[in-house]
Amino acid sequence: MKKNSIWLEYKDNSPINTLNKNLTTDILIIGAGITGMSLAYQLRNENLDICVVDANLVGKGVTSKTTGKLTYLQGIVYSKIAKNKNLNASKLYLESQKEAIEEIKKIVKNENIECDLEITSSYLYAGTLKKIKELQKEKQVLNKLGIYPKEITGKDFYSIYVEDTLVFHPLKYVYALKKICCKKQIKIYEKTKIINIKKFKNKYHCFTPNNIITAKKVVVASHYPFFLFPTFLPIKTNNEQSYIMAYKTNINEQKSFISVDKQTKSYRFNDIYKIVLSNSHNIANHLNRQNNYQELMTDFKKDNPDYIWSNDDLITIDNLPYISKVKNNLYLATGYNTWGMTNATIASKILKDLILNKSNKYEELFSINRTINLENIKNSLKDIYDNSKSFIGNKLFKNKPWYQNIKFARKNNLPLATVYDEVGSHTIINRCPHMKCSLIYNQFEKVWECPCHASKFDINGKCLKGPSKKDISYKK
Repeated sequence: MKKNSIWLEYKDNSPINTLNKNLTTDILIIGAGITGMSLAYQLRNENLDICVVDANLVGKGVTSKTTGKLTYLQGIVYSKIAKNKNLNASKLYLESQKEAIEEIKKIVKNENIECDLEITSSYLYAGTLKKIKELQKEKQVLNKLGIYPKEITGKDFYSIYVEDTLVFHPLKYVYALKKICCKKQIKIYEKTKIINIKKFKNKYHCFTPNNIITAKKVVVASHYPFFLFPTFLPIKTNNEQSYIMAYKTNINEQKSFISVDKQTKSYRFNDIYKIVLSNSHNIANHLNRQNNYQELMTDFKKDNPDYIWSNDDLITIDNLPYISKVKNNLYLATGYNTWGMTNATIASKILKDLILNKSNKYEELFSINRTINLENIKNSLKDIYDNSKSFIGNKLFKNKPWYQNIKFARKNNLPLATVYDEVGSHTIINRCPHMKCSLIYNQFEKVWECPCHASKFDINGKCLKGPSKKDISYKK
């Protein structure tokens, strides 16, 4: 059993290029996942000097951990948007997702990209009376939007499906975009972390630990921006963690499935593998991550899958992503609500228009400054309560009942945690540099996690994933 995503078996053999000098550019894109690379691709012929940086490697963040679905059938999202906003907002969101799917199809065809792109049917299903009614309502909303899914009705079961959606290999696609962008002289720097952004006159100075990138315009295309203002993302979003595994099967259906029941279950097929997802939760809850993995394997009756991993998604309070100008010449794309492949693609087209000072029909819908209603405020208050409860609880009760071989101490006014394993001892500062949350230890993956905003650190404290900009290593 490999504790990593199945997509990571496909390697990018191009050399790693890390920034080692100061740089001036027209456009700086922070984040080299599918959002950042798609945007670089969209801008490749605009006669602009473009630079893409990533703290890790191209595509190795959230993009590498997705299930790789390209569908506009996304749970009961359209009825939720219609309720929170109006039917026109649902229509616009539907158009954005269908446009994204068509854009990927066009790019794959025009660039002759081999990324296992396949047409597949997408199914939504429900197995409880309450959820069956919600799914039937979703179908009614889809009908109003001009989509007429087929339906399957059984005893205590209801399903709808469409036949014009896709699946693909996300890393093969992103690596192909990288290759195209490099040929267009777009500069791509991996292992290059931006730790601060400051504006001087009409340009942004973006600081790495050793160098400065000066840019006219900056796009933050990372999973969770490290800055708090003026986006106020902590009160507009929550972080959700899901558990995924892939195992060999004799069945390879051209179908993908997702439940709308209380506990989401999702699966699709890829060659000889079945990829399944379950146990999604707010990261502030269900802190025994090892138990969550075990529940995934129990749900699908697989004690030893070929691959198993987790993924983090940023969930917004109104089911719509944030793809927006934050302030003059600073742009943001995040909050994809588990549908990162399509939303990243439409984000690249929206951001291209914003950067080129063109209008875009989705600009107002996805704005970071859009209005929210009472229902959104209720969602926000619940998320704030969950995070506050987790923040306080983890400060007071660091040593969890399920921990093994972990000791906590305080030294030089620092909260320390030490993990003991077959190699020796590993001591870290048990406090996330982002917003000072106490960390929890994921014994299955051997990483420290922030249950507030999903930063991750390895067993020795090296930062693996933001929004934290710093390590938590402890030097004796």
